Amino acid sequence: MHRRRLLSGAAALTAAAALTPTLPGTARAASRAVPPDVPRRAEITAVLRRVADQWIGAHTDPGDNGWANATFFSGLLALQRLTGSTRYLAYARGWAEKHAYGLNGGVTTRHADNHCAGQAYLDLYEREPEEQKLAAIETSLHRMIHEDQPDKNDDWWWDDALHMAMPPFARIGVLRGDPAYGEKLYALYDHTKRAEGGPGLYDAATGLWYRDKRFLPGGITSPAGRPVLWSRGNGWVAGGHAKTLRALPRGARHTAEYRDTLVRLVQAVAAVQRADGFWNVNLADDTHLPGPETSGTSFFLYGTAYAIGAGLVGRDTHLPVAVRAWNGLVTTAVHPDGFLGYVQNVGDRPESSQPVTYDSTANFGVGAFLLAGTELARLARS
Repeated sequence: MHRRRLLSGAAALTAAAALTPTLPGTARAASRAVPPDVPRRAEITAVLRRVADQWIGAHTDPGDNGWANATFFSGLLALQRLTGSTRYLAYARGWAEKHAYGLNGGVTTRHADNHCAGQAYLDLYEREPEEQKLAAIETSLHRMIHEDQPDKNDDWWWDDALHMAMPPFARIGVLRGDPAYGEKLYALYDHTKRAEGGPGLYDAATGLWYRDKRFLPGGITSPAGRPVLWSRGNGWVAGGHAKTLRALPRGARHTAEYRDTLVRLVQAVAAVQRADGFWNVNLADDTHLPGPETSGTSFFLYGTAYAIGAGLVGRDTHLPVAVRAWNGLVTTAVHPDGFLGYVQNVGDRPESSQPVTYDSTANFGVGAFLLAGTELARLARS
């Protein structure tokens, strides 16, 4: 693991605030490029099918119901919605039935990772409404609101949690017409954003997020002494906000803050996109393990494409960002047979699961890619 150095709080904040488009070879090179054409929807869909089919063919056992695999199924069901594929629906249904629509840790769990499976169960419920599909996720969230330490709001101590658990709270609240879910969601979110570790994990100066309190100013830095703003950690945040906004009515309480926060994040990452369309594993230091990485890039593409489609950011400014990301992923990370490479595997920082190579993959990375592509397809020409 690379040597870490401590930086004074003031110096770290200064470095973080300087994150705007000044990284060599990133946004400035990309901004000079001719804006790429948006691929046709059929072209995007063909690539998505190839990637999904490769993964399914290699995994006849659909696997566990942990957060990583649940993220894959979230992406697969987004693709199923786009294509109407009965094969994808059957594969996802078989996975959910294998686990009896249950959660890791059971209904008493408060851990956001364990709630991620609820997203796919909700997707399956929307296609084929049967109440038992929601029994475990709804019971678990209801317990957090009303029974199990209802005033405890510090469960989401890492930024990944926003992707794992924000959407189920939002979706069940809307489905049941119960505002208590939305209020509990915001209480948990607000702690993560403004209180965790002291100042909260959100850096208002950049619009980006620290993965957890260890990386806050004065904590872990890159070997060059710059902040560590992990790409996939911020990608989880982008994905969580996009999914939550899709679920909530436009005028719902707190929705304006979620929108503004996603816009800030989308704008911040657009400023540091690499010329090849990818994002570095450390958004604040392009010398820190440089190289293409698929999972963070896919989630930034997903968040950007959603923000464009929802009218939160300008199409002319941000569609080129999304298309560059897609083209980079397709030409660099997608193998001819659909295997998806350059995915940083499980971890919590840029150094995790290194080296990241053409042959590095993971279920959640495939899910992120499927989410990204289906969202871009909504913007594409038919």
